[in-house]
Amino acid sequence: MGIQNQITALIRSQSYNEVFSIVIDNYSKALYAVIFKILKSHDDTNDVLQNTFIKVWHNLEKYKGDSSIYTWMYAIAKNEALGWLKKNKRYVALVSEDAIHDVYINAMGQEKIWNLLLDAVNTLPEKQRCVFEMKYFEEKKYEEIAVQTGTSVGALKASYHHAVKKIEEFIKKQNHY
Repeated sequence: MGIQNQITALIRSQSYNEVFSIVIDNYSKALYAVIFKILKSHDDTNDVLQNTFIKVWHNLEKYKGDSSIYTWMYAIAKNEALGWLKKNKRYVALVSEDAIHDVYINAMGQEKIWNLLLDAVNTLPEKQRCVFEMKYFEEKKYEEIAVQTGTSVGALKASYHHAVKKIEEFIKKQNHY
């Protein structure tokens, strides 16, 4: 049983402590990387990661399984990091006004792109979405995904390729390119 299926089953059985343990064990590094890309500070990233997990804990019963747990948590982490930037921009401006301003503007511009990407990912068929999320968001190698899913590397590469093409088409339609 894949992690996603295991988490969904545990949520249905309301085993939130077990879900939370699995989530922390499997997704802490990936979420840390997402937050750090926005904040560029290890201390701030640790604080925001902790806040992200608190939000995840408080909202686990609301998770419906429409998207993967990682996609759901990714959105929470990104929003927490962007919220931190908004709330603390006066503080960080004292530290390094030009550098933080650039990060803040970059993060705000990326927010639309990331939301569009997440929307596109959610339109994918289950298998393609799973492969794309593990390869793109979790940065797993095809061999790791093959072991987890019981699928050949060749089939995974094909699924990933099709997922990328569908995401590109979705984004082009949304932006009228």
